[in-house]
This record gives sequence, C-alpha cells and structure tokens, in this order.
Amino acid sequence: MWSTFFVTDEEGRTVVPAGPGAVAAPGGAPQGAGAMSTLMTGRSTFGGNKRRRTTSTGHAMSEAQEGKIKLAFFVAIVGVVLTVLGMGTEFWVELSPPKSFYNNQTCLTAHYGLWKGCTKTLLVSDIDPERESCGPAELHGESNCTYFKFFTTGENAVMFQKTTTKNLNVAAAMLALFSLFLMVMGAICITMSLSKEIVFFLKPASVCFILSGLLVLVTLMVFQQSVLALLASDHTVPLHHALSWSVSCIGCAGAVLIVGGVLFLLLALPYSPWQRCLPQKDSSS
Repeated sequence: MWSTFFVTDEEGRTVVPAGPGAVAAPGGAPQGAGAMSTLMTGRSTFGGNKRRRTTSTGHAMSEAQEGKIKLAFFVAIVGVVLTVLGMGTEFWVELSPPKSFYNNQTCLTAHYGLWKGCTKTLLVSDIDPERESCGPAELHGESNCTYFKFFTTGENAVMFQKTTTKNLNVAAAMLALFSLFLMVMGAICITMSLSKEIVFFLKPASVCFILSGLLVLVTLMVFQQSVLALLASDHTVPLHHALSWSVSCIGCAGAVLIVGGVLFLLLALPYSPWQRCLPQKDSSS
C-alpha cells in the first residue's frame, strides 16, 4: 500500500507529495512534483523564516545604520568616561598661598573637587624657584584628604581661613549626579535600539545625552561660582587659585556628550540632512 504524508507550506496550505500514480498538470509537470519543488525551494515551514532587516524608514534598521549608531555610541561612551573620571577626582581647583607665608622650609597647598578636599605639605626646595606660590599639588608631599560634610551634617568646610558656600557646592554635586543619571538612561535607550533594531529609541537617547552634556557644563559654572565665593569669604590670607585637570576632563566631556546626542538625533531623522542640503544632480543633466 502507498502511504501518504502531508506537508504544510508557509501560507497554511496542505501539500500532498506525488505518488506512483501522480497525474500530470496541464503544464506538463506532475502536481506532486510541483509541491516537492516548492518544498525544496524553501517555501515551506521547514526552511524557516529568516529575520529580514528593513531600511531606516521602517521599524527596523539597516546594517549600515547600525554601524553608524555604534560609532555614535562610542563617541557618547567617551564622554561618559571623561565625566566619571573628572567627577571622581578632587583636582578641580588648587589653592596656593605664597611660599613664604608659613616658613622658609615647607608650605601648604590645597585642592578639592565635588566630594572631598585635600591639603598637602610641600618642601619649598622642591618648588620651582620662579614660582611665587606654593605648588603645584602634583608634587610629592604629605597629603591629608577628607570628605566634605555638606551631605551629612551640613557643615561648611574651612580652608586657609576661608569658608565654602554650602548651597553652591551642593547644587554643583546634585547637577553632576543628575547628569550621570541622564547618561545611564541614554545608554539604556541605545542598547534597546541596537538589540530590538528600533530607530525610535534614538530620539530619547539624543535628548538624554544632549541634556547631560549641558548639565555638565552648568556644573562647571556653578562650581566656579562656589570657588569665587570661597575666595571672597575672607581676605586675610592671600591665595592663588587655578582650575586643574579635572575641570578640563569635565569640559571635554560636556562637549563630547552634546556631539554624541546630535549624532543620534541626525541618525533618527527619516531622511539624510546632507541629501536635503546638498541634493545630487542627475548624471544626464
């Protein structure tokens, strides 16, 4: 006896393979042979449905656009790393009295950031003879670092008989933390966009990175105002102040984050801005 089996194609139709007595179709080929050819060409469910990437105008993204998103994400990650490096260090500003203010052998310098401040005792012989103030803080010496009590007891810090302004320092720290939160949210949106292949997540990611970059720059301005308020609190001790390398990291981080957010915004547009601004002429013209 001849046993038959059934195969279902991707449209849900049942296909019966050809048997020994298959009847030829008007085109000359047996019906069973046509079904088996359909099965062999991958039209049935045994072939599997491969995922297809659509263009950027659809719900998914093309491979070229995915590469551009990864490149822009790398730019944003560089900004995040610079931000974390700058906020985690205490070399935002250096305060240096004159070398001869205490004695002729040692002098005292200070440097602080958002979270803690450090004082360092340096040997006058190690300082450049042409330098009038004590420092720089990178020289070898005995250092003493303490965290600020702004966030625990609410006490102001005193450095060289000068008192910090608690409100400005706390505001700068809170802005920095909120900018880090926006960076994390932007990174989550980009990760979802790459994993789900959805271009829509690029828009909130661009907003998060642009706002985080702006907040980083605002943090710098608020911190600078806090330094000026510290210097104006007492004039009995002359101090030389200078912004250090942590501020440079934060400034570069803010600019890089804004550039990364703008790149994500351009990639989220349904058209290429370069083709709109510079339309290509036809070769026939």
